Formats: sequence, structure tokens, C-alpha cells
Amino acid sequence: MASPQPKRTLGLFEGFGVELEYMIVSKKDLLVLPITDKLIYDEVGAYISDVELGEIAWSNELVLHVVELKTQGPVKSLEGLHCKFQEHVQKINQMLEKYDAMLLPTGAHPTMNPDTDTQLWPHEHNAVYEAYNRIFNCKGHGWANLQSTHLNLPFANDEEFAKLHAAIRFVLPILPALSASSPIMDGKVTGMFDSRLEVYRHNQGKIPSITGKVVPEAVFSKKDYEEQILNKMYADVAPYDPEGTLQEEFLNSRGAIARFERNTIEIRLLDIQESPVADLAIVQATVSVIQALIGERWVKLQELMAFDENRLSRILVQVISNGQETILTDQEFLSCFGFECKGNCTAGELWRHLAKECIVLEEQPEVQHALNVILSRGNLAKRILDATKLNPDTKTIEKVYTQLAQCLQKGGVFLPEKPC
Repeated sequence: MASPQPKRTLGLFEGFGVELEYMIVSKKDLLVLPITDKLIYDEVGAYISDVELGEIAWSNELVLHVVELKTQGPVKSLEGLHCKFQEHVQKINQMLEKYDAMLLPTGAHPTMNPDTDTQLWPHEHNAVYEAYNRIFNCKGHGWANLQSTHLNLPFANDEEFAKLHAAIRFVLPILPALSASSPIMDGKVTGMFDSRLEVYRHNQGKIPSITGKVVPEAVFSKKDYEEQILNKMYADVAPYDPEGTLQEEFLNSRGAIARFERNTIEIRLLDIQESPVADLAIVQATVSVIQALIGERWVKLQELMAFDENRLSRILVQVISNGQETILTDQEFLSCFGFECKGNCTAGELWRHLAKECIVLEEQPEVQHALNVILSRGNLAKRILDATKLNPDTKTIEKVYTQLAQCLQKGGVFLPEKPC
């Protein structure tokens, strides 16, 4: 009998993996509810970490109030994927009705107190979560209060890794201009569009090599990545992790991480949006720009590789704070996107340029509409602030975030004057 052929490694843009994270909250007052294990048990009759349901799977996360929906393996196309995620959102919300609960979108809960509201996942793989908690104390916003969209892109070999890593590094600093959705924490407007990323940048400061500058270092081979990023990170965590529980690639907390065990790069920088159609609009816009950069539409890849992580991180920090209103002053950075301007421009102007240059969604009208709203009305954080105004009280915050939960259920796009 012939031996089975090994699975072929996917090349650039031959497959896509998408993961969406949501909180479970009370319908009555939006308090977080630690019942993800009950949800999974209700579906399969066991407390397991992964539930495979055709093309979409459910899984647990670090804390008991978050559930992740993800593609079951790579999908060939992103087109229509938002509909499949939307079906599972509605199924879960229906299952949560008996708990008077629902899923809540956005990158962070606006009023959660992590000190009192955090319960770790106690079942499968709990050792990993306990290790993180022992080292870093996970009762904080950067651990217990964050929901993100993950995008996995494959590469077949070292040459493709170099191209993909170069392009992803370069687009990371401007992604929050589209995806920021966390302007409120602790019941207050934080002054930042992407508060989730701001706390994320610092939540493992005890061991700085784990997160680095969020934008990965300029390394473009597996050998260099292992030597300069992974091995350093493993060595630094070892004194705190004598059992070796965290000596895995998942320990890497940069905004994009190489997963050589499955030959993908995982982008982790995106805040979750109000509904899957908005998430997939941002994902497809991201992929389009990465494809253009790899195809050397504007400049050679060598020019992208010359930007170190410190230079790119400075741009990222500004965009985390100011979103699409960020003033971009690095003319060489702008020119690498084919954007020549007299003087400076905003991150929003850059994205509108990119939409005209390389983002084609005409055959997906719902996705196109979602992206148009983001580009014309601002990211979700901006639209949340338009709805709540400055210094909102708890009642106003609850009202707006309940509207966001309704958008998630209906698969719509949030507009302050016209809630879903």
C-alpha cells in the first residue's frame, strides 16, 4: 500500500485563516458572563477547547467570557466568508438566550473591571493559561478585556516568507486606522482610538522580548527569525517557566507572528468590529494592500525591508492614539505606498488612496459598503465616540454598546444616527 502523500504547503494567497473573538455578556446590563464552557457543553456535551462545525469552528480563549469563531483550516477565498461567520453568531446568540446573554463586539468591553470580572478557562490546556497568569497576572485589560480579529496568511518556503513578512511589517502601522474599535475603558473615554492595542503593547513588559515593538524586527528567513526573535524570547521566559509550558511559537506577542509549524504568518493587530461583514471588509482591504506590496506595485521589496521596527513602531503608536486623523510625516514611508503628496497627509487619506489603487470589492456590495463607511465616516471607535459624545455616563455607554450588539446579531454596519 502506498504511503500517503504529505499535505502540500500552501503558497502565497492560496489559503486564508480568519478568527473572530467575542465576549459573552448579560443582555440586561452588559456585565461579562463567564459561561463559554457552558456554551460549548450545550453544543457537544463536553468541556472541550475546540468544536468543529463544518467550515467554522468554535474555541475557548484565555478567559471564560470570550468565545472565538474561526475558519476550520484555510479557506480558498475570503469572498462570502462573512455570511458563514454571521450564521454562527446568530446560532450562538440563540443558544445564549436561556442565560439571558448575548455576544458583544468591539475590541474591548467599555465598563469591565478585570480585577473582579476575570475567570480563566479551567478545562483543556488550562496549564498554559495558568502559566501566563502566574507570570503576568491576567487580571488586566490587556489580558482579560480584549477581542481581536486574526488573519493567517500562508507561505511555502523561505523566499515567500521573506516577501510576506516584509509586506506585513509595512502595513501593520496603519491597520488601526481602519480597525480601532476600543475608545472606552473603565467607563471613560480614554483619549485613544485603539485602547486595546495600547494596553496590549505593555501587558508583557516584564519580559520585553515577547512583544518587542509590536511591529516585528526586520528578519526575512526562518533561521534569522528563530535566532533573533524566538530563541531570545524562549531564553528570557525560561526562568519564569521552569516546566517549559510556554516554550512555543504562540508565546510571541508581536502584531504579526510567524507560525513555522504551519507555515503561516498570523496578523493579530486588528480590533474586532461590530459585525463579520465589517471584519471581512478590513481583512480583505489588508490582503489587497499586502498583495500589492509583494507584487512591488510601488517600490521594490528591498525598500520595505530597509525600515527597522523602531521607525515603523513610531508610526503605529501614533495611529493607535489618533486613528485616521493621524498626521503621517514620513514621506519615504508614504512613497512606498505610491502616495506622493506635498507636505503631510492623514492615515485616512492614505487608506482612501489605497482603496482607489488596489482594493476591489465591487462584486461584494455588503463588504464594499462596510469599507466605504469606515473610510468615509471613520473607524468604529470614531463612530462610537460620535454616538456617546465626550464624558458619557454609564447609561449612555450601555445604550450604545447594546446597539452594537444588535448590529452584530443583524450583520449590519453601525451608524450613530441610524443604529442597526
